[in-house]
Amino acid sequence: MEQILLAALVVVAAAGVAAAVQLARQRRLAAELRDQNAALAAGVELRDKELRHLADVRLPELMDSLHNPGMRVAGPLHDLTRKAPAFGQSLQTVMDLFAGSADRVRARADQSAKSTLRAMMRAVQSLANEQQLAISTMQERHDDPDVLDGLLRIDHMNAQLGRRAQATAVLCGSWPGQQRSASSMTDVVRGATSRIRDYLRVNLEGPVNVAITARAVEPVVLTLAELLDNAARHSRPDTAVEVNFRTAHNGVAITIDDAGVAMDAEELQRAAELLSGEASVDVHRLGDPPRVGFAVAGVLAARYGFTVSVDSRSPYGGVRAVVFVPSALLTDVPDDPRTRPAASGGGAERAR
Repeated sequence: MEQILLAALVVVAAAGVAAAVQLARQRRLAAELRDQNAALAAGVELRDKELRHLADVRLPELMDSLHNPGMRVAGPLHDLTRKAPAFGQSLQTVMDLFAGSADRVRARADQSAKSTLRAMMRAVQSLANEQQLAISTMQERHDDPDVLDGLLRIDHMNAQLGRRAQATAVLCGSWPGQQRSASSMTDVVRGATSRIRDYLRVNLEGPVNVAITARAVEPVVLTLAELLDNAARHSRPDTAVEVNFRTAHNGVAITIDDAGVAMDAEELQRAAELLSGEASVDVHRLGDPPRVGFAVAGVLAARYGFTVSVDSRSPYGGVRAVVFVPSALLTDVPDDPRTRPAASGGGAERAR
């Protein structure tokens, strides 16, 4: 009898141990399942937040940054490299694809706009040239001082119109479009001066006995005209814009000093990017109204081999622009006096 009771106790004890082991195992599995469910729920919540953040913040900021290169684009809300590396890589792929598509669309829009502007500016340039011929004919036919004075003013305005059309066309991929003979540095500066509104404010100091080769005359004239126009427009109307020459062993520097307000660091960086001519100019980023001066100067400088910089301050507190023409673009001053007006662009020069 005692043996039976002992055997029963052993069985009951074994069953209790087995039940306890099973219960502990079930509790452990339940805890693991709860942890897994919590982790999955947290992962779903993380992905949901990141997707909403992607759609509401990151993609719109990325789109804006394509038009404003200095703009910062927000990153993920969480450390996806540690918490969800595969998901983080997928989000980055979406960002890259979106940026690539937006860049292609913007590039196509920019090329379309440039093609349209280029065709329009060709028509404007043609009309300006026809008007220039008509004005010259009238100047030869009339000798009345008042009539000539009016024609000179019209001639000067036509020269400014032609310059603006020419600059826009160059910015859109055209060539300057006017073939010149070699001209002295002095004539080049005078030709550029004749194409701006405030030409009377430009003071040319100290001529230099060197000329610019024929192929580079018109690009340098147009570049100087844009820089002189910028200097005059960004300084008080009662101040002068001074132009000087500095001869170096490997070329000649043309310096333009104004008495306006100096540029801040951000403006200097943007100007340096445009003047380098290294990147294609987006016509949609030139502002309203468009500021084409530095962009045109950068395109021409890169195309013809001279350099333009505005990273120093003038002695009068404004901006100093420097156009450096290397020796490869220089030649002797032409002997034929008929080549002297080759760089001139309008009646303002003759009015002086």
